[in-house]
Amino acid sequence: MPVSRRLLAAALVATAALALAACGPDNSPDQSAKGTTAPTAAATAPASASGTAPATKGAAPATAPAGSASDEPEGFCTHVPLPAGQKWIYPVKGTSATTLTYRDTKDACGVNDVSFEPVGADKTAAFAPTAKGHLSSVMAAPKDVDLAGVVKHINECLASPHSEKNSYPCSAGDYKVAVDASGKVTELWERAHS
Repeated sequence: MPVSRRLLAAALVATAALALAACGPDNSPDQSAKGTTAPTAAATAPASASGTAPATKGAAPATAPAGSASDEPEGFCTHVPLPAGQKWIYPVKGTSATTLTYRDTKDACGVNDVSFEPVGADKTAAFAPTAKGHLSSVMAAPKDVDLAGVVKHINECLASPHSEKNSYPCSAGDYKVAVDASGKVTELWERAHS
């Protein structure tokens, strides 16, 4: 009988070790194989009936296996491709009720998600008369605002970048915008940061 118990105990230990070994990094679609930027269902899903856009997540982390020497960057380094007519921008001073002043962005490696760095000269784009915005927070549900509300939030954050407006802290400048065929901004989504 003692042999059976030892075999059973060994089998349980081996099963537990295999289960723990299977607990690796999150291999969900938005963190697929190394170096890919496969779009997620959330990133390609249309806006909901309330007009809010789904949150996007950075692409797979480009990390080297433990113990290997690599020149590859670590972290989340590439954003999920956006639908046509959308892009990530960084608003700058001069944004008004009629005009968005911004810089284009480039992807940069982040720890928890891809980050965006402003690049190039300031650009401007007119707001469509029906433009709307969406404020985001990790502490509260997204909040839909009119154009005046999103412009006010952008300008307050430019004046005081670390300010928290109720449950909607400043986003470190990351906004996704939708632009129509005439080049006018129709919608802005603030990216939540923790």
